[in-house]
Amino acid sequence: MVHVRRAILCALVSCGVGAVHVAADATAPELASALQRKYEGIKDFSADFTHAYEGGVLHKQITERGHLLVKKPGKMRWDYTTPEPKQFVSDGVKMYSYVPQDKQVIVASVPAEDQATTPILFLAGKGNLTRDFTPSLVDAPAGMPAGSRALKLVPRTRQGDYDWLVLVVDPGSLSIRGLMTIDGQGGKSSFSFTNLKENVGLADKEFTFKIPRGVDVVSAPSRH
Repeated sequence: MVHVRRAILCALVSCGVGAVHVAADATAPELASALQRKYEGIKDFSADFTHAYEGGVLHKQITERGHLLVKKPGKMRWDYTTPEPKQFVSDGVKMYSYVPQDKQVIVASVPAEDQATTPILFLAGKGNLTRDFTPSLVDAPAGMPAGSRALKLVPRTRQGDYDWLVLVVDPGSLSIRGLMTIDGQGGKSSFSFTNLKENVGLADKEFTFKIPRGVDVVSAPSRH
């Protein structure tokens, strides 16, 4: 379920709508508040994504690509296309993790609000960047466009999947240019998005998952 949780974390910050203006010298809390206001205007979105992971205990390096759909509250669909097909779907009640090569579907319940991790709460429209994270300004990672602003967010409640994350944003539009998370084993996970479309009116049926024939179904333990 690690990929599912990274997907949820990714959806935390992968969207924006309209223009939210902040001063060029805005403080970290001011920038976080502006991003929060922008996120609150999003009902759904779609995007193509690239997910890169490197480091960690196994010192591996992976680059994956696919298409993403998200709809509040709590619905999402990640269709990975390369290097292998995978699907991660949440219908708002259950989360499904399916890797055809493994011939297995892992099913987990979407946690209740008082049991959910911060990323899940934010995805469901119940979290808040300024309430749930301690923000600080840092230098933008190498390779980001000139003038980018980078915001480091440390969760106020300890998370099992990551220690902190960095958002890289366009200072004018507050569009997300990059997202990077660091886990306890030193692994770095980054996401980038293209062809982002917001408030397109996604139908609930887009988030229906049908378990394929001939696969094992495994129930994931509840996370507290």
